Amino acid sequence: MENVLITGGTGLIGSALTTLLEKEGYNVRILSRNPRAKNQFKWNLKDRYIDDKAFENLHHIIHLAGAGIADKRWTPKRKQVIIDSRVDSAELLFSKTESSQINLKTFVSASGIGYYGAVTTDHIFTESDNAANDFLGQVCNVWEEAALHFESNNIPTTILRTGIVLSADRGALEKMKTPIVSPLGSGDQFMPWIHIDDLCQLYLRAIQGKIKGIYNAVAPEHQTNKSFSKKLAKSLGRPFLPFGVPAFGLKTIFGELAIILLTGSRISCEKLINDSFEFKYPKVSEALEDLFKK
Repeated sequence: MENVLITGGTGLIGSALTTLLEKEGYNVRILSRNPRAKNQFKWNLKDRYIDDKAFENLHHIIHLAGAGIADKRWTPKRKQVIIDSRVDSAELLFSKTESSQINLKTFVSASGIGYYGAVTTDHIFTESDNAANDFLGQVCNVWEEAALHFESNNIPTTILRTGIVLSADRGALEKMKTPIVSPLGSGDQFMPWIHIDDLCQLYLRAIQGKIKGIYNAVAPEHQTNKSFSKKLAKSLGRPFLPFGVPAFGLKTIFGELAIILLTGSRISCEKLINDSFEFKYPKVSEALEDLFKK
């Protein structure tokens, strides 16, 4: 039985991924600031500490940890927290595996489609595009650079630039299930998305060695915020209001953070498809039907 260590293992993606990996026969360990379960091990970024037991006979690391991009307003202090929580944690994991001479089979890291920037354009972004010069692009770029340190040690490394994760329980979809569903701003911004089950399958394929490198973890169907909201309202059986929250209102409430709500471009998943990945939920209508039946 192979051992997998997950950072951010109690979050939205980590919880679903743990269930899948255990079902597939993996032994899952989780790093936590306050471990409570038998499979949880303490770590502390400030003190650069990780319990040595977490690394015993370790085969894979999946790095999901990072302060929530949309949890709080982007003050200068919060921006630094967002960056440090991703970069410092990856560097600590790298340092620990090096000092302990752990020969990992794979290292898999989350990243975000924010790599391409908070923009709405006609361009369809692929993995070969450069990182944007804005804050989100900077965050994802340094996040990925820290993850790629593992590759320099000949450890197969995969990075998944993830869109909006659709899940029945937590995350963005839960916040969108309002009594009256409406778009944000003009609603013309694109909303790259992926079903939680498809995303977990990508992490599984990565530790199985079936994919390696950088991939856009988004479904093939492009949706604008307005078209997505219409489909969501229909799935919920709730009214749809075509005129949403105005942009100035969101900027007043969220400050600079509002840019991630008001912008968005199309992201290509062609590289995944070319590597023989088949989406279980390629269309948002299918994804919503599945999530709301649970």
